Formats: sequence, structure tokens, C-alpha cells
Amino acid sequence: MVSLAALVIPLLAVWLWGPVRGMSRQARLVAIALTALLGVTPALLLKLLQAGAMDYATLAYLQVPGGWVLGTLVLILAFLLARDGAWLAARAAALMGGGDTWHLRLRGRRLTGTAVVLALGAAGFGTAQGLQPPTVREQVVHLPQLPEALDGLRVAVLADIHASPINHTAYVQSVVERTHAARPDLIVLPGDLVDGDVGSSAAFVAPLAQLRAPHGVWAAPGNHEYYGGYNAWMAEFRRLGLGVLANQTQVLQVNGARLALSGVGDPVYGRTSHHNADPRVPEGVPPDVPAVARQARAAQADFHLLLAHQPKLARDNAAHGVDLQVSGHTHGGLISGMDRWLVAPFNNGFVRGQYDVDGMRLFVSAGAGLWAGFAVRLGVQPHIDLLVLRRGTAS
Repeated sequence: MVSLAALVIPLLAVWLWGPVRGMSRQARLVAIALTALLGVTPALLLKLLQAGAMDYATLAYLQVPGGWVLGTLVLILAFLLARDGAWLAARAAALMGGGDTWHLRLRGRRLTGTAVVLALGAAGFGTAQGLQPPTVREQVVHLPQLPEALDGLRVAVLADIHASPINHTAYVQSVVERTHAARPDLIVLPGDLVDGDVGSSAAFVAPLAQLRAPHGVWAAPGNHEYYGGYNAWMAEFRRLGLGVLANQTQVLQVNGARLALSGVGDPVYGRTSHHNADPRVPEGVPPDVPAVARQARAAQADFHLLLAHQPKLARDNAAHGVDLQVSGHTHGGLISGMDRWLVAPFNNGFVRGQYDVDGMRLFVSAGAGLWAGFAVRLGVQPHIDLLVLRRGTAS
């Protein structure tokens, strides 16, 4: 990631300022250098964290402005595509004898400078939005194969809380209180509950110990748990009273029906972390849906609900008889209108909301929090998702 950023962002800086007319050579070089330096700084900070050269408590506060910068660059990329697309069209018209000078104005200092200022403002607004606590969003999930006994089951989904010095104790406390106010029958947390290591962030995730629901509170790991020391975090979650499911299935008796609730490991398994007991040895487990599917069949479950942090393996999971998969990870795509071409390709097309996947229903949450490294939301609000399961198909 750092290597890619070190290559792409300087090229973006050259693309932004290189063609602009009316700038002196010195001003152009300064603008390119400043844009490139600010752009790669968030990636360099992350590299320092991964190397153990900076503690997370310090880094978290630096990540928020870094995310603002990255958000600005994403918006500038959209501007550049529009600017130079229009420039090509205007240039072609001028060459055909139209006498139009639009191609000159499209690469003028005023337009580019205005676009940079607007991108900074929009990304700043998006950063403020990204740091807001989530609201409860209730929605119906229609499932033709749902047993009658489970019809109306209320499942609260708390995905991607990312408890940290930024999404701090008060933030997580508000998530707990708003979840309880929604009166769920079951609470699930499909990964990325935290950022950082246990020593830095245990106090921020502590309010989750207050979560209560008639059919329990269950969590599956996400990629950030692996980054922050998997074994230590799983032990901390269990200490808080959360039911941890990592390639495991719990059968819940609900109104006489047998609901198999499974959770699997995350695809990032195999990466080491300096927060591990032995930094040279990976911790945790890879996702093993065949194993939990066997457990559900052996228990003669009437319905199988799977917690899998990343949605991208949904098509593979559907082949194992899963009825409903609940995921997070994508943060809903972060920026409406750009999510489909920035986030979707990395997640096999799944960004947020409900999908029919080969007979399985997939729900991807936009998240109840946000990673401080890109705390930007534009048109994609954070939510505590309350899923009301209904037997049948949508009318």
C-alpha cells in the first residue's frame, strides 16, 4: 500500500498541476511537491505504525487530517477526469476550426485552484460527517426460506465500530444506548470492532460489555482485529462478555426453531503484526465456511445466518447452504457516486445494502463507525442496522 501510494500520488500531483497554464516553473514545482508530500504522508504514518515505530494513541489523531487529505485527492481525481475529458473535446473543436478557446480556460489557474479549494471543503465536510455517531436504520429483509418461528426476528448489526482514541468511549457508549433503544432480539458485530492494540484501545471498546439482547451478543473478527493483535483482542472480547465466533457455529433456540449463527475468520489471515504474542507468527484463523456449514447441518439447523466481515466471498459462501450473510468492511463505499468504481471492484461488486447471491441473501452494512485513516463520508451515513427478518418475498 505504501509503495503504491508513493508511486500513484506523486503522479496525481503532476497530473493536477503540470498542465495548468500561467504558473511559473517554481510555483508549479512547489505545488506538485506539496501535493505529493501531503498525499503520501498518511501512508507513511501507517507504515510507521505497522513497523512499531509509532504508538497508535499518537497516530490516531494524525490519521484524521491525513484522511481529509486523501478524501481531497479522491475528489480531485474526479475533477481531473472531468477537466481533461472536457479539454480533449474543446481542443478537438478548436482544431476543427471552431475558434473556441475553452481548451485554454479549462487548464487555467482559476479553474484548477477553485476545484482544489472546493475539494478541500467537501472533504472537510465529509470528515465531520464521518465522525458523527450512527443512527438506527430499520429495514426488512425478505427471506422465502425463513421458518415461521423466526418471522419478525429483530437483528441489530453493529459493523465497523473501529473503537479508538477517535471513536472513543463516549462514542461507543452512544452506540450501545441507541442499539438498546431499538429493542433487538439478537445483536451481531461482524468485525472491525476496534483499531489499534489492546493496550491503546481497550478502554474505548469497554462499553460493549453493556450490550444485552434476548438471544445474545455475538461477534466475528475483522481485518483490524488481526492488525491489532488477534489473540489479545479475542481474549478481551470474551472478557467483555461477547460471544466470539471464529469458524464456529452457535445454535440458538428461537421460538422452537434452530437458528445456526456462525462467524468466520478474515481473509487477511497470514499477515503478521508486531502486536502478536510472537510478531513473527500469524494469529487467528482464515475464513472456513465449509466448516461452519458442516456444523450447522450437524445441528439440523432450520436457518443459517453467517457473520463474515468481508462480503467479497459471498458467492462462494452461498454454495454452502448459507441463508443470510451479514458483512461490513466496505463502510458503504464512503462517497456516494464514487463507491461503485472505487470500492465495489475490490469487493466483487458488493458495497452496501441487500443482494441476492445465488439463493442466499447478503446484507452489507455501511458501518456504525469509521477507520480514522479515512474518516470521510459524503452521502453515505453511518448506521446501526436493525434487520427485521420476514418470511416471503418483497412485494
